[in-house]
Amino acid sequence: MANTLYDRTIAFAGICQAVALVQQVAKNGECDTDALTTSLNAILNTNPNSTLNVFGREADLKIGLECLVKGIDSTPTGSEITRYIISLMALERKLSSRNDAMSQLGDRVQMLERQLEHFDLLDEQMVSNLASVYLDVISPIGPRIQVTGTPEVLQHTTNQHKVRALLLSGIRSAVLWRQVGGKRRHLIFGRKKMVEQAQILLARM
Repeated sequence: MANTLYDRTIAFAGICQAVALVQQVAKNGECDTDALTTSLNAILNTNPNSTLNVFGREADLKIGLECLVKGIDSTPTGSEITRYIISLMALERKLSSRNDAMSQLGDRVQMLERQLEHFDLLDEQMVSNLASVYLDVISPIGPRIQVTGTPEVLQHTTNQHKVRALLLSGIRSAVLWRQVGGKRRHLIFGRKKMVEQAQILLARM
């Protein structure tokens, strides 16, 4: 896959979209269904022919691109999103150094692909299966990501499953980010360029 600014922006928007949806679910118990479908589909798209192909179309990443442009700031909402992104990237770095965990993750995702023959992607059982992959494979690598939201909303098992499935999608995008050459320095020194690229993509939607 190409290591261009465009590819890095798409991959990073994938991470942003996953965490923006985590925030929506944790606070309100619901989130944008189309964006959720895009994020969860990305987990199962393990053989894409381009970076964009992981997600579908540019428009499918609208929430992620908007979050990239305006969501990573010093407001409480922005700093929460930043915390999620940093935590996911730290987890992905640990995951990528563990061949056993990467292999286990690959096996589990293949199983999920087969289950799609029997379940709709947003079926509760399917979301629960995605969540269990996060719980079994990613969580033990640590440290745990503290998700903040409305306590009574987060008590619902369905919402817990959605949050974990979305965190798994965030990990998927973080893997992609690294595959297209994304480095920490791009976040520190190259974020302005990514924001500009995201604005161009949003303007043509």
